Parts: sequence; structure tokens; C-alpha cells
Amino acid sequence: MRRAIALSARALGATAPNPVVGCVILDTAGAVVGEGWHRKAGGPHAEVHALRAAGEAARGGTAVVTLEPCNHTGRTGPCAQALIEAGVARVVHAVSDPSPAASGGAATLRAAGVDVESGLLADEAAAVNVAWLTSVRRGRPFVRWKYAATLDGRIAAADGSSRWITSAESRADVHRLRAEADAVVVGSGTLLADDPHLAVRGVPDAVQPLRVVVDSRARITTAARVLDDAAPTLIAVSKDADTGHLPAVDVIRLPYAQEVLPAAGIAEETAPVEPPPATGIAEITAPTEPPAAPVPAPAPAAVGSGAGLDVHALLAELHARGVRSVLLEGGPTLAGAFVAAGAVDAVVGYLAPALLGAGATALGDAGISTIAQALRLDVTDVARLGPDLRITAVPTAAQEK
Repeated sequence: MRRAIALSARALGATAPNPVVGCVILDTAGAVVGEGWHRKAGGPHAEVHALRAAGEAARGGTAVVTLEPCNHTGRTGPCAQALIEAGVARVVHAVSDPSPAASGGAATLRAAGVDVESGLLADEAAAVNVAWLTSVRRGRPFVRWKYAATLDGRIAAADGSSRWITSAESRADVHRLRAEADAVVVGSGTLLADDPHLAVRGVPDAVQPLRVVVDSRARITTAARVLDDAAPTLIAVSKDADTGHLPAVDVIRLPYAQEVLPAAGIAEETAPVEPPPATGIAEITAPTEPPAAPVPAPAPAAVGSGAGLDVHALLAELHARGVRSVLLEGGPTLAGAFVAAGAVDAVVGYLAPALLGAGATALGDAGISTIAQALRLDVTDVARLGPDLRITAVPTAAQEK
């Protein structure tokens, strides 16, 4: 099964809207006679590739698959039927298929007299297929937020400079994340400050992700690097934005969030620059007492009068376009909006052994005003990349509920 899982991972970023799946065929003596993985949507599924490689040796043997064989006819036929016709006697799958359209393969196999087992290395197989599983269960793409920062949490210096905080090894790893994603999302602040390209470089045979710029006022110009032909690009703007200067660009118009950021909206990103501190030691003062009379909260902004674009509307649009995994690379405002909307499924932080003391921080306002509201994470991996640390974490199970 671990071999099948490794095979499935080869197609990360290439199969949307389908899952990644790997399959290994064993003959009656338990020897490997065929392997395969689903390589792209519309192409043969993993089981078909493996059965073709195995030929007659599959008869009476075992198929080891990372996902329950599908039971429906789409652009290809049902894999459960292909296994039955090949004479496979036993099927072991890691994860049951949760999609209503394709599930039921195990029942079809059992009805045909095939011995079926499930659950072997289910957690490992699900981890590779987490984007597709999330999209099925939640009806939106899986979102991985990536950022690079110093040890004191700064993503740029006080003058706005940020190239490069992290090492070449970390930057190369980011291209791997891009290659595994169906879409890369940034905000207008990042666009205007850095003019990023967002295409994958240095990853052989990578399928270029959709480049998405959240730019409510359509401030992007036709000279922006994301508008070249290296990869497809989508610009998300407000319903009232003037896009007359973008006649040949793929644009979607999204509603504003019904509440002021950070409830669920993406505010216009800015690139704040903090003034450098004085060279002396500033006077440290205690916080003043709050006023005796309560200060009334500001009235909620009307839709379109400061609220950001709706995060969930953006994800729904991307999901409808077949996007199952999103790499969020935007600045602190965009990240804060996604966190506030409960739309961050994993965090990858690249931490460089450096201190800046001033400058933009990684996460902006996320609607968290007290420590009790903190988004708690479980660290799933820590790796050394050159001089940097890469920390991967996911929301704790309690907060996922």
C-alpha cells in the first residue's frame, strides 16, 4: 500500500477535479506484476494502468488501491467493473470513496464475489488525497496558506523590502507546493508590491496552476507579470469594478462580504510601511485605563462600503472551475480574511534565522481579539531547508468541528 500511496503522489496538481490514486497489482504468489496511477482528468484511472501492466497475471491476484475503486461511468468506465473483468480475486483499498457519484465500488466488487478489505494505511493515503477529500466533504477547495518570515514574524522590512527573507532551498520548496496546487491566490497588495509571477519553475512536468489575483478595484495593469502566457490567470474583482483596461483577461465579479472584514471578506490589500525605530531606548509606559463610559462600536459598513470580497464566494467560483487545492500566497490582509472565514485547512511557514524588529507581519486582522479565540494548530511536520525551518500545521480537531 505504501508503494501505491507513493505512486498516487506523483500526480499531485495534475488530476483536478479528480482525486490522486495509486494502484499495485499482485499475482497469486504475491509478486508485483503491475503498477499505475491516475495521471490526469479524463485519462485512464490508476487501476486501468496497473491492470494493463499486469495483463493475465492479474487473474486471481490482488489489487491494492489507495481509494475505493469507482463505480460510475464518466469520461472513463467504472474501475470496479474493470477489476472484475480482469479476474482479480481480492481488492484492498485504503480510503472509502465519499463522493455520492462514484462510491459503491466495494459493494459491486463483493457482489461479484471479490474479497474486499478497506482501511489499510487509511491516514497516510488520506493525507496525500486531502485536497480532493476536503472538496468532496466541504464543497470547496482545500486551502493551504504559505508564508515566509523571520523568527520575529516579519514578512518584510520596515522599508517594504522582502527579497529574500528565506533561502534558495525554501523558495524551491514553494515551487513544489505550487506544482501540487490547482490554483495560487494572492491579493492586490502583493501584486502591487512584488509583481509576482506565480508560475511553477524548476519542477519537471509540472502542470501550471491557475494564478488568481484578488483585486477588488481592478488596479492590475496589463504589464503585470501574472498576465503573461506562462500559466492561466483569473482576476477576482468587485461587481462595480472598472475592468475596461482588461479586455482579454479572465475576470470574475464577486459580491462583497455582508460584514466588515474580518468576518468573511477580503479587504483591499495594502503594503504598510512602519517607520524605523529610534536608536535610543523608548520610554515604556503602562496602558492607560479605559474610559469610564463605554465607547459605542462603529456601525457595520454597508455592503461595498469597505467590506471585502466574499471569501466563500471566491472559493465557490474556484470549485466550480474544477479547482480542488488552493495555495494561498497573499499578504497579511488576505491571510487574515481567509482565517476569519474559517477557510484555512493547513499552514506552511518558512522561518528564516533572522530578525527585523519592524515591518509587516505574516497575519493581519483575523477577527481574533482575545487569546481564547486563538486558532490552535497541530504541528504535523518540521523540516530543515538550508538554514531555514519549514513548519507544517493544521487546525486542531476541536476547532475543525
